[in-house]
Amino acid sequence: QVELVESGGGSVQAGGSLRLSCAASSYIPQHYCMAWFRQAPGKEREGVANIDTAGGTYYADSAKGRFTISKDNAKNTLYLQINSLKPEDTAMYYCAAAYSGYCPLLVTNTFAVWGQGTQVTVSS
Repeated sequence: QVELVESGGGSVQAGGSLRLSCAASSYIPQHYCMAWFRQAPGKEREGVANIDTAGGTYYADSAKGRFTISKDNAKNTLYLQINSLKPEDTAMYYCAAAYSGYCPLLVTNTFAVWGQGTQVTVSS
């Protein structure tokens, strides 16, 4: 059974940085598209970025410039580096995997496996 476990969230001041990690229980990052989503209080879950098996990346408009998605296949781990954090980045951040080497549309119903999330809180 595939399991995704996020870590690295926390409370930071605006302008700070965080690196989120998502540890996969198997070889998922090598063979499947992986992604980060986030959900702010009272809002729908939205896609942030994804990365395919070849390392190709895609970013939502809201994530371009400050977010960087990467992975370490040897460690079965997905990362999300967030710089220049803003209060509007406050959300629960989830990693997800799609059963495809190519990345589908970055929406929740195209990804089959989800982690429990890690909370990011940014204060002004």
